[in-house]
Parts: sequence; structure tokens; C-alpha cells
Amino acid sequence: MLAVDLPQTPQDDLDLLCSAVKEAGALGLELLQKNVRNWPKSDGSVVTEADLAVNELLHDLLQKPRPHYGWLSEESPDDPRRLACERVWIVDPIDGTWSFVAKTDGWCIGAALIENGRPILSALYRPMKDQFYFAAKGAGAWLNHTRMVPRDGENLKGAELLGTGKSVKALGPDVMGKDVPQIPLLLRLAYVASGQADIAMSIGNKNDWDLAAGDLLVQEAGAKLTNIAGQPMIYNGPQTWQNGMVAAGPVRHHAVMKRLETL
Repeated sequence: MLAVDLPQTPQDDLDLLCSAVKEAGALGLELLQKNVRNWPKSDGSVVTEADLAVNELLHDLLQKPRPHYGWLSEESPDDPRRLACERVWIVDPIDGTWSFVAKTDGWCIGAALIENGRPILSALYRPMKDQFYFAAKGAGAWLNHTRMVPRDGENLKGAELLGTGKSVKALGPDVMGKDVPQIPLLLRLAYVASGQADIAMSIGNKNDWDLAAGDLLVQEAGAKLTNIAGQPMIYNGPQTWQNGMVAAGPVRHHAVMKRLETL
């Protein structure tokens, strides 16, 4: 684990989070080699035995040592007791389950520690590429052992956008839009944080677990993430979703929001 200066967050929680996410990634890789069952959810997405196993492991590794922290995960029943907790783990055991089922490399594991509605620690692991992203409030964002720096610019012309067709259409022909439903939201945010893309955008309600870990990566790298109305995300509320998302360097984010005002 790379040692970082943590002015506002405890090192032991960061070590716990990073270790747990890496161990969960190893379990995901192990299960990928097996013919795990999958079945559809009521919302049309898919879940596998691996999602549930990784979720159980993360709960054991994160929640048991911190029983006074709340827990919110895509694959756990919602426990309203989290609303009374100052700190809450928000977890997506496998983001990009369709990719996992197809045995391609576009899946990842993400988790964040939330304090009073905002992430203070996050970790995201893409096991098949051995890419480990992590961030701590006030201490920057990192990809493996390299500090991440986002791209930025004054306008949208030629900017590389990661989003679905609806987002590409909203920003118009200036952007180099890529319709990328196969790339999960957490990885899109990681790409913006690390300078691999200029903009990540999605319209419509997005779940907290699809955003929280990526949120801190974006912010600590020096970029900006808001909902589609330009407001910061507040997590661990009674509703566990956000009103879309826009992530980009701060100057380009402003340009995106100005473009959206014309719609």
C-alpha cells in the first residue's frame, strides 16, 4: 500500500479499504474461471453468484472491523440504520457484471467510505488489468503508484466523451462521443480522473454505489463531478440514487454545463 499523507482521514481505514478491495478482486478472478450462475434482476440488469460472493467477502472484511459504520451495497438489502451513521461504506461488488459474464476485462470492484454524505476514502480495482485506483480526501488520487492528473480544456471541440447515446446527443457534434454502455460508470469516472478521457456523462438516475468510489477519484485528481444539474453528490440519503452525472476537468465541466443549459 502506497503511503500517503492523510491530513483528514485515518490511515488504518485506508489500509483496510485497499486490502479488502484487492482481496475481493482476487476472489473475482478466481470465480471468473468457474461457471458461476447468473440470473436477471427485476430492473433488467444481471447478477451472478460472484457478485454475491464478493459482496459477502467485502462485508466481512470492512463491516466486521467497523461495526459502528453503516453499510450500503448493490447486493445487500438496504438497512435504514445507515442513515444514523456518520460514516458509511458504499460498495459495488462487481461493477460491469455483463463484462464479467462475458469474461472480458471491463469489470471492476469499487468501495468508498462516506462521512456526512461525502466520500473521504475510495478504492477501485480492475483485476484483469491489475489497475488499482485509490484516493483519500486531501491527499490526492492514484493509479497504482502514479498520482493521477486529469485532462482539461476551455471548450468541447474534440473532447473525448464517455457516455451513452443520450449523452453524446446532448453535447452535440463538437465532442468525440463514444457510446460506451459496456464500460461501467466507475471505470468511466476513473478514466476522467486519470486523463484517459475528457468527459464522462450519464443522464437519468444513477445509484450511489455506481458513483461514490469514482467521485473521490475525480475530485482528488483535480477534476469535477456533479449531477446533471451541476450540484455535488450527497450520498447515504433516504434515496440511494443521484440525478445523472457529469465528470470533467473543472474548466471543461463548466463548458458542459453551459451547453446543457441550451437544451
